[in-house]
Amino acid sequence: PASLQTPQVTEDRDPEPSRMQMPRGNPLLLSYTLQELLARDTVQVELIPEKKGLFLKHVEYEVSSQRFKSSVYRRYNDFVVFHDMLLHRFPYRMVPALPPKRMLGADREFIEARRRALKRFINLVARHPLFSEDVILKLFLSFSGSDVQNKLKESAQFVGDEFMNCKLATRAKDFLPADIQTQFAVSRELIRNIYNGFYKLRDRAERIASRAIDNAADLLIFGKELSALGSDTTPLPSWATLNSSTWGALKQALKGLSVEFALLADKAAQQGKQEENDVVEKLNLFLDLLQSYKDLCERHERGVLHKHQRALHKYSLMKRQMMSAAVQNREPESVEQLESRIVEQENAIQTMELRNYFSLYCLHQETQLIHVYLPLTSHILGAFVNSQIQGHKEMSKVWNDLKPKLSCFFAGPHSSLTPPRSPPEDGVCPH
Repeated sequence: PASLQTPQVTEDRDPEPSRMQMPRGNPLLLSYTLQELLARDTVQVELIPEKKGLFLKHVEYEVSSQRFKSSVYRRYNDFVVFHDMLLHRFPYRMVPALPPKRMLGADREFIEARRRALKRFINLVARHPLFSEDVILKLFLSFSGSDVQNKLKESAQFVGDEFMNCKLATRAKDFLPADIQTQFAVSRELIRNIYNGFYKLRDRAERIASRAIDNAADLLIFGKELSALGSDTTPLPSWATLNSSTWGALKQALKGLSVEFALLADKAAQQGKQEENDVVEKLNLFLDLLQSYKDLCERHERGVLHKHQRALHKYSLMKRQMMSAAVQNREPESVEQLESRIVEQENAIQTMELRNYFSLYCLHQETQLIHVYLPLTSHILGAFVNSQIQGHKEMSKVWNDLKPKLSCFFAGPHSSLTPPRSPPEDGVCPH
């Protein structure tokens, strides 16, 4: 649908009303660019070194915000309360999921993976147009007191959700296109397909980065083994000297090669780490965003629509009871009570219908946000290609620097052999 596929609207140009099927100046339409969203804030989440003995009692994080110029300490449970408050305030928006808690057996690898996930979570929240302007985000990122959880709960205590606070909530239906349900179904299918594709890409990118790091370890060990051979102090037997053995010169050459292999290992490790940070981690961020959209779609169907259907069912039961009471000529008081309950139920249904349209209104805007984020994928793929180019270029230079050092392997005291340019077809050197 046109309105879902063209979310970015520049500030100096209105959307085309005919194509969007909406009036000019429609508040439903967003006008953000990816650069604007990313520029809202950059939040760092770092582990605080544990100082409480050998056993980890709890893990603390230092959370630093560029926007608020703040640095605060937070525990995982603080993130949990913050997440709950976000869902309470914005049930119809993309609230990213938190990583699992896992109390027992939390090894370093798990703790690091959770730190990365918390960093992705808080950055997605801090860059969301609505969340970024809410008081609970400012509290979470800048309140330096010891009771941040109570502060967060107090701030949300007397404040309803977005539906109760948004001036346009009851008029949301007026701004929606007529085919919103069809658009929702198509959009949901599209996002699901994009998610599945990028999930597979992320897995492959992880494997590529992991192989680069494994390659680095192998190159380092290869160099160390060469060095060990070159440092061998076993005396040369007398019969070997009769044939003018070149072992002494070869040992020196082997020892010298270890330097290049250590450098190759360093280059490979750098490439692996760079791809973990610039490719895998950013793909994870994008997947977290898409997952939050999928979760929102499920909340819409299980929450608003399900409650609406239950309310309608209850209403129809009351109507039947009313008709039955009228036929049976019951006492006026019981009939009045039933009438009062029916009016209450009618009001509840009307509220449910308004919430349903408002939920679709929010879903439409969140879909636009997903499309604003889509260009991030081209940046990620660009980072992957650049990393490969740079990595191969740097390693190629080291390999080329290493090649002249091989000359002594092919030139003994009575020979002027040179290294073969390419291996023979059977893989055996003729010399």
